[in-house]
Amino acid sequence: MPVKTFRPLTPSLRYATVADFSDITKTQPERGLSSIRKKTGGRNAYGRLTARGIGGGHKQKLRHVDFKRDKHGVEASVVAIEYDPLRSARLALLEYKDGEKRYIVAPKGIVVGSKLMSGPAAAPDTGNALPLRSIPVGLEVHNIEMVPGRGAQMVRSAGGAATLMSRDQGYAQVRLPSGEIRRVNENCYATIGAVGNAEHENRVLGKAGRSRHLGRRPITRGVARNPVDHPNGGGAGKSKSGGGWQQLTSPWGLLAKGYKTRHKKKGSNKFILVRRDGRPMKNR
Repeated sequence: MPVKTFRPLTPSLRYATVADFSDITKTQPERGLSSIRKKTGGRNAYGRLTARGIGGGHKQKLRHVDFKRDKHGVEASVVAIEYDPLRSARLALLEYKDGEKRYIVAPKGIVVGSKLMSGPAAAPDTGNALPLRSIPVGLEVHNIEMVPGRGAQMVRSAGGAATLMSRDQGYAQVRLPSGEIRRVNENCYATIGAVGNAEHENRVLGKAGRSRHLGRRPITRGVARNPVDHPNGGGAGKSKSGGGWQQLTSPWGLLAKGYKTRHKKKGSNKFILVRRDGRPMKNR
């Protein structure tokens, strides 16, 4: 899916790029597999603002994606490739032999008419979902489960791909797109291949209006606010680093710089072998 550029007739078109959507074969979501997404404006159940910079934007419909791929042994055909406004990847609409339809994240190379299957007996071909114990070592995978039967939670965005490195003592070692090497239960399911729409990263919004269409509102710096609005606000004139002596924090007092947000004794630390920065994981 290449991106389109424009002649710089206006300043906002000079750098803007958009997807050409040449891979899309169906423009309306499947009825029964979509629902209206209610917007929150960044507010919780009490009406309190808990996430800044959220609001407005175009109306969006939520597509119900099958991340479990638990219809084993039944062949499915790809009947459409669709756009999803809530994710960077494309969706593939599958129709099984019994007539049931489901959405999956579209892998790279999948086209209308492709035949897919899931289950331990499925062939290790692009788009098929298999447990990690049945996937040949060295293949690229995506849509990886973290807990058997829970559904895929890792490697779901456009262009993402992980590599199955080895298997040992009931666990598979997987190198994630971030560079992290992680142990995953070999009974967890993963889908063969990489996620499609890899050119998504080349998209340039080009103007503020396109961010507003996505529901993203402008956000000012904390140091530019008043003390009532942010812990870093206030000061006589311009003040670097929130007044020069205080630590930069969020509106709720959480340190913003140099503070490690991952708990040192988090239970999943024992599954991480190599961190994203290339250093081996300690305290495992």
